[in-house]
Amino acid sequence: MSEYIIEMRDITKDFPGIRANDHVTLKLRRGEIHALLGENGAGKSTLMSILFGLYQQDGGEIYKNGQKVLVKDPNDANRLGIGMVHQHFMLVQNFTVLENIVLGVETTANGMLKMDQAREKVMRLSQQYGLAIDPDARIEDISVGMQQRVEILKMLYRDNEILIFDEPTAVLTPQEIDELMRIMKGLAAEGKSILFITHKLMEIKAVADRCTVLRKGALVGTVEVADTDVETMAEMMVGRKVNFNIQKDEATPGEAVLEVKNLSVAGHHGKNTVNEVSFQVRRGEIVCIAGIDGNGQSELIYALSGLLPIKSGQIILKGRDVTQASIRSRNVDGLSHIPEDRHKYGLVLDFDLGQNLALKNYFMPPMVQHGFINFPQVRRQADDLISRFDIRSGQGAETTARSMSGGNQQKAIIAREINTDPDILLAVQPTRGLDVGAMIYIHEQLVKERDQGKAILLVSLELDEVFQLADRILVIYEGNIVAELSGKETTAQELGLYMAGSRKEATA
Repeated sequence: MSEYIIEMRDITKDFPGIRANDHVTLKLRRGEIHALLGENGAGKSTLMSILFGLYQQDGGEIYKNGQKVLVKDPNDANRLGIGMVHQHFMLVQNFTVLENIVLGVETTANGMLKMDQAREKVMRLSQQYGLAIDPDARIEDISVGMQQRVEILKMLYRDNEILIFDEPTAVLTPQEIDELMRIMKGLAAEGKSILFITHKLMEIKAVADRCTVLRKGALVGTVEVADTDVETMAEMMVGRKVNFNIQKDEATPGEAVLEVKNLSVAGHHGKNTVNEVSFQVRRGEIVCIAGIDGNGQSELIYALSGLLPIKSGQIILKGRDVTQASIRSRNVDGLSHIPEDRHKYGLVLDFDLGQNLALKNYFMPPMVQHGFINFPQVRRQADDLISRFDIRSGQGAETTARSMSGGNQQKAIIAREINTDPDILLAVQPTRGLDVGAMIYIHEQLVKERDQGKAILLVSLELDEVFQLADRILVIYEGNIVAELSGKETTAQELGLYMAGSRKEATA
């Protein structure tokens, strides 16, 4: 029997204007966790989509246990024991957990669904792999981390032995990431073979046995993770040495750009998700809202940007009360917003890249002339931003936003928001889904904006990002600001205690 359970030999895949995979070879051993590392647009998801049957390769062959196989669609993949958890989950929101797990492989008798046996198998798998779920809960009512468990159980229910995880930690909290790492190790110990698409080097060091690196669609090499440091993997990924430390001088804050006074925001059930919050963000500083996900950060930012009405309090922008102002009015007055949900609030997915890059200024000269959009100017702006922010897209400005990788969608949003020359930038998880090279570039851009006198309000779940960028840290817990800390003097341990609600400042 072959040493490898899966071999992808010399795989090539072309899309209009771009070669996504250029003669790539990948070999997966039984029972190993094999990371697939690369920048945004390096071809990682395309390669795995070929293995799962979502795309057909233009060249090359796939082997399972040494035998050549054809994977024409996901049904073929499932028959071969190959399952995939996509970066954006494939779940029916108003179905239950159990219904989502069995969807497509339902057991029937005389035309009737037989759910008892399915429930029994799902609960057995749940206990065996430590994936506790409520089979009767609706997907729309459970956390993102629990939804990911449902996706994993979908694969196990189908008896898949090769498990593909596409950027599985992109939407998880730090606690959920630790839990996923534990689950992946447990699956490998049970004999499952795992392919793990990521750009997060520390996660690779934490769980992977080997790592294959792609760059611009081509294979750079495969290394043993235990014998390779993160600096070497980063250099393989981006093609140059990477300096992980951002050069940042001491902040010299000026006048307040944003003042929040006793702000309260009600959640879906009428209960406050933000309680009497007050703070300022001044020119020339980066203020970070730090907290465990779900403690009111989202509602606070939605209220500041105008996406959500407030219950009480005031929002002052450059000395003007904008509490009741429209979203466009706030934007024109100097507020930009990098949203946490790029699909829901950041892009019009069926518009092309050029149109998406013009969403904030299409109604202003020179983007509009005599009441009509100046499309040559839209194209010129798009070409400039694509070049400056290294947005990789097969057909340039004409690329449909939906067809771009998640990281390049994120770069497009950041390019558009910074291009408006804002006085204050609300940056929510700005590097979510970005590789290390792009992440460092965005960090440098935020520091550059700060040094040019802009005010930055950053919301991040990544403690490394908080400490890299923050001049001041505001800790939010259960909708309250419980501490104001110095980004320079605070330790991760101290910050963690405040985030968990274990400590509160006397003055908070």
